[in-house]
Amino acid sequence: MLLTGKYRRSLGPKFGRLSPVLVSLMQGEPRIWVHAVSVGEATAAAPIVAALRSRFPGACIVLSTSTETGQEMARKLATDATVHIYYPLDIPCIVRKVLDLVRPDVFVPVETELWPNFIRLCRARGTRIVMANGRISPRSYRRYRATRFFWKGILGALDEAGVISQTDGERLAVLGMPSSRIRVLGNAKYDGLAARVSPELEMEIAGRLGIEPGQRVLVAGSTHEGEESVILEVYRRLLEHRPDFKLILIPRHIERGEAVAELVHRAGFSDAIRTSEIRAGRSRSGERVVVVDRIGELFKVYSLATVVFCGGSLVPKGGQNIIEAAAWGKVVFHGPHMEDFRDERVFLEEAGAGITVRNGEELFTGIRALLDDPDLLRTKGESGRRAVAANRGAAGRYADLIADVLRRAQCDCAEKA
Repeated sequence: MLLTGKYRRSLGPKFGRLSPVLVSLMQGEPRIWVHAVSVGEATAAAPIVAALRSRFPGACIVLSTSTETGQEMARKLATDATVHIYYPLDIPCIVRKVLDLVRPDVFVPVETELWPNFIRLCRARGTRIVMANGRISPRSYRRYRATRFFWKGILGALDEAGVISQTDGERLAVLGMPSSRIRVLGNAKYDGLAARVSPELEMEIAGRLGIEPGQRVLVAGSTHEGEESVILEVYRRLLEHRPDFKLILIPRHIERGEAVAELVHRAGFSDAIRTSEIRAGRSRSGERVVVVDRIGELFKVYSLATVVFCGGSLVPKGGQNIIEAAAWGKVVFHGPHMEDFRDERVFLEEAGAGITVRNGEELFTGIRALLDDPDLLRTKGESGRRAVAANRGAAGRYADLIADVLRRAQCDCAEKA
C-alpha cells in the first residue's frame, strides 16, 4: 500500500481512522455490518442490504469494502446502507478500535472473506457471524484443503453459512463447518444484476462510447493475455462478412490497457481508442475498436453487445462471471476453462444462452451462425435473461437467515437476563 499507492485514499480508514461525522451517522438498531471485498461482492451485497433494510427499517447497516473500486460501486448500488466504510487491516489493535466504533450485533461477510483476528474478536464480543452468498471455487478449495486444520476453527466460529450451491456447502463441510449450520440459498448476484439492468444505464454508456443505436458490437469482456490475439483474428474475419461490426475489448486487469491497445495496433487496427482517452476529452469518431481501461465498466458495456465473449476461459484462468452479460439478454461464448464458474456455466448452457468454444475457429463459426439467424440469437439471449430474472429472491433468503440469527441472539440475551 505504501509503495504502490494503490490504496492511498483508503489507507487511513484501513488503519481504523474513521471520521467523527461518519461515526455519528451510525445510529439505529439492530447494528448490522456487511462486508463486501470488491466490485463483484458489492454487487451481491447491495440486494442483501436492501432486503435487510425492508425487514429492519430502523437498523444501522454498515457496508464495508476492501478496495476503492469496491467502495465506489457499493456507494452507487447499496444506497440503503447507513454508512459505507473501509474494512480494517486484520491487526488486533486496529480491529478492536473499529469494532468499538461500529459495535455490530451481527457481522455478515459476503462470499468467503474470513480474517482470523477479526472473526476471533467478534466472537469474544458476542457478535454473531453469518456468511452470505458463500462460494468456494475449485482453486480456492484446493488451497483451503491443504490448510484445513487452520480453517476448521475459523469456520466453527460462524453461527450460520448461507452458500450459493450444494457444492459450496459440501466444500465448507469438508473444511470443518458443521453441516447443521450450512444453508443453500442461491446467488444474490442474480438479484443485483437483474435489478441493475435499465435502458438509462445502456443509454449512458452508449453515449459515452459513441455507440449508435442498432450498431453491431462484439464485446470481449475480462480477457487475459493470449485471448486478445484470438479475438482480434476472429474480429478480422467477421469484418469480411459484416464490415460495420465494432469491437469492444475489456481486459480483466486494466493495467494491461496500454499493452492491449498496442496489440490492437500491431494487428493492423490503427483506428482504436481507449476509454481513458475518451475521458481525457478525445471523442470517438468511428474507430472500430474500443479498449476499456477503467474498472467498473464491464457490466454496463455488456448492454451494448450484439454477442459476447467472456474471457479467462480460452486460457486456463478459471473463467469469469458469465451471468453479467446474460442479465442483459446476451448470448455468451466462453472457452472450456470455466472451473471457477462451473455452476454458472451449467446454468446458462441449460438456458441456451451459454456456448462453449475451444478455439478461435469455433468462436468465429458460432458467432457467424447466430448473426445469420437473428431470431435464434434473440431467442437464446432472451432465454438467458429470463433465467437470471427467475432466480431472483436469494437476497431475501439471506436477509431472513440474518434476521433469524438476530432473533436467536435476542432470545439468548433475554434468557441470561
